[in-house]
Parts: sequence; structure tokens; C-alpha cells
Amino acid sequence: MLIEQFICRKDNFGIIIHDEKSGYTAAIDAPEGKAIQNILNRRNWTLQFIFVTHHHHDHVEALAELKQVYNAVIIGPEAERKKIAPLDHTFQSNENFCFGTYTLTAFSTPGHTLGALSYYFPQANLLFTGDTLFSLGCGRLFEGTHLQMLTSLKKLRQLPDETIFYCGHEYTKKNALFSLTIDPQNRKLHKRVEEVFLLHAQNAMTLPTTLGQEKAINPFLRWDDTILRKNLAMENATDEEVFAEIRKRRDYF
Repeated sequence: MLIEQFICRKDNFGIIIHDEKSGYTAAIDAPEGKAIQNILNRRNWTLQFIFVTHHHHDHVEALAELKQVYNAVIIGPEAERKKIAPLDHTFQSNENFCFGTYTLTAFSTPGHTLGALSYYFPQANLLFTGDTLFSLGCGRLFEGTHLQMLTSLKKLRQLPDETIFYCGHEYTKKNALFSLTIDPQNRKLHKRVEEVFLLHAQNAMTLPTTLGQEKAINPFLRWDDTILRKNLAMENATDEEVFAEIRKRRDYF
């Protein structure tokens, strides 16, 4: 699988995937039409599919434009069918789809929005989370509850450590600074923060990264970590209570 990742709009990640064997190409969301077309033209690829993670404007703005140019098949969450246009087909939770020589599994990951999907390619160890999971962060709860987002993150945390993950926004630097405030003893976190600042100084992107690394340093995947709970003075709290406290602190950071 070939992947082109690029920054567009202000801090959105544009992502295009290409199966070399079949020649199939897909975009993960459609944040900016011109930027996507530029990549496709440079690569001499034709867009066959757009996989939509959720209905927010900065992820679907270019759907109509790309549909007109490439007649790509647009597939998104069934739960957000009425909020996304144009939309040709929808995915239910845990539905599989053949993308060229790869199998895609659409996971229902509500929280940021009620119908949000994450896309997993097990053969390629690839995960595209939209605005559900970020490096060192997770999406704000615009529609869902803390329990819904926690359940979604638990689902993603079960995937293999070697899974390479991509997300919808370049928020890593601020997420890193926040993470240090509640997990200062974490040596792996400090190492990642140094890496993030170096990448920013070079105008380089901080993703992709691996789920294994995120499990070790992302506070939103560490609700059951003993030291983190102690730092929050929540040793005996439920997972949901710990997650809600971390989310609240990040909201006001």
C-alpha cells in the first residue's frame, strides 16, 4: 500500500492510499479538493473511492468537487447518511469491504460524532482514525458521551502494537505539552515530545506513528495506568471517570 499524507486547510491531514497491484486509489475524507487533485496528478493516479470518517465540514468539503472530477464512489457512516452529501454507499459497524487486494474493516467509533468510523486494513497493519484518536490525544466530544468515546478507544487499543495509525489533524505538539502535565514521569513520553519538537522545527509531520507507541504515551489510552491515576488522585475511580477527567483537563488546556 502506498500512502500520500499532506497538510491542507490549516491543520488537516489529507491522506490518499493506493494499492499498487489493483491500481485502486482512495482518499480518506475530502478536506481540500485542489490539494488532493495535485497529489493525484503528480502520482498519475485516478481516484476510485473516498472513505469518509465523519460528517464535519473540514472532512467532507471537497466531496462534491471530487465526485464531479473523478466520479469516485463515496462511502461513509450509515449513522450519518443524512449529514453527508454526496454519499453513494454506507458502512455499518464492523463491515468489511474489498479495496483492491486489501480488506478494509469499518469500525464504529462514536464520541467525536455519533456516527464516526475508523478504517482498519489488517493485511497492511494500517489504521485511519479520523478525529477519534490523535497522536497523544483524542477528539473532542461534540456529540457523543465520555463512555462512548472510551468504548471506541478501548476497541482501537485492542489492535496490534505494530499497527501504523494516521489521523485527521496535526495536533501533536499541543497534545504533547498537555500530556506532560499529567504524566511527567513517563520517559517514553519525554522521548516522543523531543521528537515532536524536532519534527516541528523541520516543518515535518509528526504522523504516522504506531499504536504500540501511543499505548505507552497517549493519556487517552492509559486510563487504567496506575501512575497516571495516582497523578490524577483517582486511584479508585472507574475507567470512565478517569477518562472524563483527562478529557476535561485537555479541553481547558
